[in-house]
Amino acid sequence: MINRPRRLRTTPAMRELVADVALSPKNLMLPVFVKEGITEPREIKGMPGVLQHTEETFLHVLDDAIAAGIVSVMFFAVPEHRDETGSQACLSEGILSRVIKAAREHVGDALVLVADLCLDEFTDHGHCGVLNSSGAVDNDATLEHYIAMASVLAETGADLLGTSGMMDGQVAAIRAGLDARGFVNTGILAYAAKYASNFYGPFRNAVESQLSGDRKTYQQDFRRTKEGAEEILLDLEEGADMVMVKPALAYMDVLTQAAQLSSKPVAAYVVSGEYSMVETAAAQGVIPREATIFELLYALKRAGANIICTYWALEFAQKLKEQS
Repeated sequence: MINRPRRLRTTPAMRELVADVALSPKNLMLPVFVKEGITEPREIKGMPGVLQHTEETFLHVLDDAIAAGIVSVMFFAVPEHRDETGSQACLSEGILSRVIKAAREHVGDALVLVADLCLDEFTDHGHCGVLNSSGAVDNDATLEHYIAMASVLAETGADLLGTSGMMDGQVAAIRAGLDARGFVNTGILAYAAKYASNFYGPFRNAVESQLSGDRKTYQQDFRRTKEGAEEILLDLEEGADMVMVKPALAYMDVLTQAAQLSSKPVAAYVVSGEYSMVETAAAQGVIPREATIFELLYALKRAGANIICTYWALEFAQKLKEQS
């Protein structure tokens, strides 16, 4: 007897019947960039279709997200002024705090508001922490700044804090700091497996990063296989409410591992370089754009992502809603 798996591929209806991976708008998290001091949105170099928003125009994006069925948005702020310690990040009237507060007032509880908790957008050297006298990132001194930043963002209305700095012990320190200040319901989305990747270039244009050099002393080495699991387990033990793998497309093996290890939701971030590669190839006619993006999003869901943070979120949430 010949085994014929093709019987279950014969028609679109048959393929729909047996499909076992589902994707919906609620699985897509939308990153939003807000730049202090600008009067109209600006397109970001290397990220076609992605904008730096003003403190007014980003609110319209939130309305569009809700209409498309998206339930979570992650905010990144671009300040006018930076300094050695990233002090603007810890101010209750700083740009990121203002954005979270305005978003909360605008949408109420209709969206989960995620604030990026890292100093790199706010420091004049572009690193994710404060530096010691030799110019290296001081892990433990940085944690004190993270605690202060977390408290401010929780007070202004963030539901989740995206701990992207990759400092040792950051989840435990932030959790303890939040709890001590009464913010027991503010969650932590831990960037548990975040790699020193070559795919971040366009993002640095988005936040106008001042970085010179690299972050290889604190972000993970992509040549190691077991370190990702170690970091994921550490963050879960320290109290993370969700864990993230970043980048996503080049690290699906790590994503699958995270899904196997974690009883908490797992997120994957399709980063700027991954986004730009697809957009560039599609613009050149090398690949079909919409079909390829859908394939990648379903692949990430299949690999174990409960949440996919992607610059395609709004567009493809709208398409998914039209299909339903």
